[in-house]
Amino acid sequence: MSKLILGDGLLGSELVKQTGWNYISRKKDGIDFTDDQTYRHFLSNYNEIINCIAHTDTYDKSRNLHWNINYKAVSDLVEICNKYNKKLIHISSDYVYSNSNPGSSEGDVPVHCNNWYGYTKLLGDAHVQLKSNNYLIVRCGHKQSPFPYEKAYVNLIGNFDYVDIITKYIVKLIDKNAVGIYNIGTDVKTVYQLAKRTSSDVKPMYSMIDDTAPTNVVMDVSKLERFLKEK
Repeated sequence: MSKLILGDGLLGSELVKQTGWNYISRKKDGIDFTDDQTYRHFLSNYNEIINCIAHTDTYDKSRNLHWNINYKAVSDLVEICNKYNKKLIHISSDYVYSNSNPGSSEGDVPVHCNNWYGYTKLLGDAHVQLKSNNYLIVRCGHKQSPFPYEKAYVNLIGNFDYVDIITKYIVKLIDKNAVGIYNIGTDVKTVYQLAKRTSSDVKPMYSMIDDTAPTNVVMDVSKLERFLKEK
């Protein structure tokens, strides 16, 4: 089945590199993900649409940017894929597993991590689950390789890994026609431990402990492991 990647960011570019699948993006094709009229005509010749587009600035407090890209645009894409009988592969985030704040008020982000990125990614996931006729949701955390910064967090823990490793798992799930939701990750580690694998000079640092920065995004990846063994 023919596949089209939406987006050419860190993950989208790695998918193209590993597979050679076609892609469209804002930079290459001038698409605006918040306006489906700018991209829907590209989808006609493909059976599977892989959405790698998201507003990923976790510290951006602009509700509208996150809402329009991570939720509203995803709902439009679901409608298009349903109408033309296409499978949607939607790339989500390990941020949806960060904890809710106790005693949240009506003015707080309602669930999970207290930022609009995590909240709207969760909303996008929920819409795909509720409305899509044929979908795969991939929840993951991917980092640039080699680690590009001088310092790395010692108090942020998760199943994240370098983008080339995470992408290989995504490709396997797509090629094996997986459906539903899958957490993708490797061994549990801190960002610092991951960084040391490609940058021996990296220095440890602590992330800011505040309401907007989760420090634990560990996921259960046993479903992925079972699926790959069975297939």
